[in-house]
Amino acid sequence: MEASLSDFNIDAPRWDQYTFLGRVKHFFNITDPRTVFVSERELDWAKMMVEKSRSGVIPPGTQVEQLLYAKKLYDSAFHPDTGEKMNVIGRMSFQVPGGMIITGFMLQFYRTVPAVIFWQWVNQSFNALVNYTNRNAASPTSVRQMALSYFTATTTALATAVGMNMWTKRAAAIGITQVVISRITMAAPGMILLPVIMERLEKLHFMKKVKVLHAPLQVMLSGCFLLFMVPVACGLFPQICKLPVSYLEPELQDTIKASYGEHVPYVYFNKGL
Repeated sequence: MEASLSDFNIDAPRWDQYTFLGRVKHFFNITDPRTVFVSERELDWAKMMVEKSRSGVIPPGTQVEQLLYAKKLYDSAFHPDTGEKMNVIGRMSFQVPGGMIITGFMLQFYRTVPAVIFWQWVNQSFNALVNYTNRNAASPTSVRQMALSYFTATTTALATAVGMNMWTKRAAAIGITQVVISRITMAAPGMILLPVIMERLEKLHFMKKVKVLHAPLQVMLSGCFLLFMVPVACGLFPQICKLPVSYLEPELQDTIKASYGEHVPYVYFNKGL
């Protein structure tokens, strides 16, 4: 077994990332909500195993299954650009437990304006933290930019009548657009279908007798939607994107040409999740 590991590439994806189904399988693996409950010690072990595998120094007796499990934990908890451990709440593997609780409360407490405002603020704060945690860390983000993004997201959600336009560079616009589409896909089924389902269920005779269970049921159903929609939404677009150099801003094209010459047709970047 040890000899067979000599050519093992731990960074090679287990499933084809150029197909939608392959990406969905990949994200089902790394967004597994069970990884949220893995201990810090085990996460540190996973990082050590990944780093040893990358350097070609695999401990004797190591099995392929152990390396695959270590890579799963590593991908779920460590940022792909920096290698730093991400905060638990911002990890995509926390989307199911975090999202199901927030969505459940948003759908349950909507009858008063203060409740709507509060839970929209909680939801957008959660989204902002997830966006920051899974950002493209290769491009530095200033405190001012983060504050502006957070303010824009929360105020837009709380007062949809107020429109705000933001100028972004085209290289960033593509990644942002894909992330926005993914997040809408992730949340839409639960936010659209769940109220319809609950409205039908609440009319049933036995449901009228157990009103105290309505909120927990909504939370559970929201979690069921998210369990499947998180990997599906993440898999809509490749995480590593390719962009023609000619599509970049002139100053970026000049920088690339000065560093690598005229024969660089594409640039690659992590769009974030």
